[in-house]
Amino acid sequence: MMVRWHGHACFEISGSKTVVIDPHDGKSIGIPAPYVRGDIVMVTHDHFDHNAVRVVKGTPVVLDSFVGSKEVDGIRIEGIEEDHDEVGGAKRGKISIYRIEMDGMVFVHMGDIGHIPEKSVIQRLRGADMLFIPVGNVFTVGADEAWKIAKEISPKVVVPMHYRIGGLSLSIKPINGFLKKMPEDRIIRVGNSVDFEKEDLPERMEMWVFSI
Repeated sequence: MMVRWHGHACFEISGSKTVVIDPHDGKSIGIPAPYVRGDIVMVTHDHFDHNAVRVVKGTPVVLDSFVGSKEVDGIRIEGIEEDHDEVGGAKRGKISIYRIEMDGMVFVHMGDIGHIPEKSVIQRLRGADMLFIPVGNVFTVGADEAWKIAKEISPKVVVPMHYRIGGLSLSIKPINGFLKKMPEDRIIRVGNSVDFEKEDLPERMEMWVFSI
């Protein structure tokens, strides 16, 4: 299994198939565009920094703000509707959280979650192998809320996303506040991509920090 970060909220998960989540076009947000070919593209919500399906090469199946359950090419996908803000979506609308079962592992992408979900939603996500969660505040939860969500879901690996990096033109916060939540010896800087098997995943939750 390979996971690569393309910046912001865009991740590529490659195993038996390649899943791309929340592609951006690069130039609209000031960072390099993803260069990726995918079998499935998943868009958590229809905002410009998450919905650039056209940049993904190939002829992928596209799930745009999908809510429900389905299987695509042997990959089980659950889309859960949630709020992009703390007032029931009144400010920024709705997003889809994606729970993906692929090659014996479970990945959860929280999209631009803007509040701490109800316990019934947390329960559906609990025990994921890898959790991608925004930490940059302003348009999403910040470090404190993101950490509460991560602890409740209790994945083997938590991956911060949607935070300020060099060149990014969006006024969101850097990762520093979230890094302080995890002991330094459980923060693993994996570079741009990481290859692993299920047995490589930690017993205690780690934070894997990607770079571009």
